[in-house]
Amino acid sequence: MASVTFAIPADIKAEMKSLAWVNWSESAREKLLTDIERSKALEKLIKIVSKSKFTEKDAGLLSEKVKSSMHKQLKKEGLI
Repeated sequence: MASVTFAIPADIKAEMKSLAWVNWSESAREKLLTDIERSKALEKLIKIVSKSKFTEKDAGLLSEKVKSSMHKQLKKEGLI
């Protein structure tokens, strides 16, 4: 396994030292994996959205349809 070294402020190091029971290497590894997964998902989303022909106007129209539909449903159920 490769090693990575990075700098942190002294106050954070002190807090980490006070929590000696925490496996900081594992914690950092999990956080890095989470960030990598999120970044990959964001890249996929950007790729999909960049090809989309859905405009802001389309979004506004869809929003109004959803609001109207939800209003009708809630009214039918007697919630408004």
